[in-house]
Order: sequence, then C-alpha cells, then structure tokens
Amino acid sequence: MNKKKLAVLLSKIKTFQNADIALEQYQTHSEIAADSLWIIHMENSIVGKTIADLGCGTGIFGLGALILGAKKAYFVDIDKKAIDIAKENLSFLENELNKKFKAKFFNINVKDFNRKVDVVIQNPPFGVKKSHTDKIFLLKAMEISNKIFSFHKIVTKDFVETFSRENGFEPKLIKKYKFPLERKAWFHRKKVYYVDVGFWKIEKFKR
Repeated sequence: MNKKKLAVLLSKIKTFQNADIALEQYQTHSEIAADSLWIIHMENSIVGKTIADLGCGTGIFGLGALILGAKKAYFVDIDKKAIDIAKENLSFLENELNKKFKAKFFNINVKDFNRKVDVVIQNPPFGVKKSHTDKIFLLKAMEISNKIFSFHKIVTKDFVETFSRENGFEPKLIKKYKFPLERKAWFHRKKVYYVDVGFWKIEKFKR
C-alpha cells in the first residue's frame, strides 16, 4: 500500500447523502485524508495500534488507519446515519481488499466514549455553529490517549496550542491544508469554498 493507492481506495467510500449542517458534517477529501494518514503512518503511529476516530462521520480516518495496518479502530459519532454509512464503508473495503478488519462502532456523544487507545485521529467540528465544539473533542482525546492527531481551523491556532499546553500536551502544527467544503445548504453562496485548516500532532508531555 502506498499513499496514492490509499487515496484511490478512500475516494471510493460512501459519503454523506444529507449532511447535517448543525453537526458541521463535511466529507474530508480523500487526498487530504490519505496525505495526513500517511504522515501518521510514516512516524510509526498506525501499524499495530488501536485507533479512535472521534466524530468519525463516514469513517474515512479510522478506515484509512485500518488499511494501513492498525490493530483495531473505534468509530465514534453521535449521528446514527453517519455510523451506518461508516459500517457500509467498512464492509465495502473488506470486500475490496478481501480482508477482515477489527472495528467497533459507537453511536454516542463523544463525551461518553471511554476506551483507552494508542492514538486518536480526529477531524472535529470547527465550531462554526457552536463556538469551541472542538474543545470537547480535544478534552476527550486527552482523556483516552497520549497521542492525538487533530484538524482545526488555522485561525484557532492560539487556542489549540494554549489549550493543549494547559492540559499537559505538546502541540505541533505538522501541515496546513485548504479544505474544500461543498455547498450543503441554500445559504451557501459558492459551490465549493476553501477553509484554511491545520493538522496538529498533540502529544502528552514526557516526564
């Protein structure tokens, strides 16, 4: 498996049919997902690891981690429709690759998830509809893992990094992306618009 093949596979999975704007549901572009997952993979943080995909949506990050050799993936989302799509996508990829993956799905609020994991990979809501929704995801990620990979809007950089350090974690901005967000509602003027997003590695301070 290489990054190009991973991107092709992820481009084939099912996306949101009727995205919930209130939950800020947007499908992460397969090229961005593959690129960020490859970065995590190259630093030996996927193979043999137990992964949590918090706010998993259609499951692109957890699925990508399984493809790259994760031992197990937990998919967590408050929206049952999203969980159902993620399950469909898992079945599709298992058939496509003729391989069985270890995965568990949790249709719950992220605050109620309490399994310890090696790594969290998350693309939480950016807090457009509700300010600092991503804070809830960061707190939960810090509770269940010492290593987090997380996407946040670049304009929230100071918040993400200050909040991480206040909670005993060292943040490192790994890469910047322009997230293409497709028009999902009548009040969105452009068919596609781009959001400047940062991809952070947030790791527990070593004592």
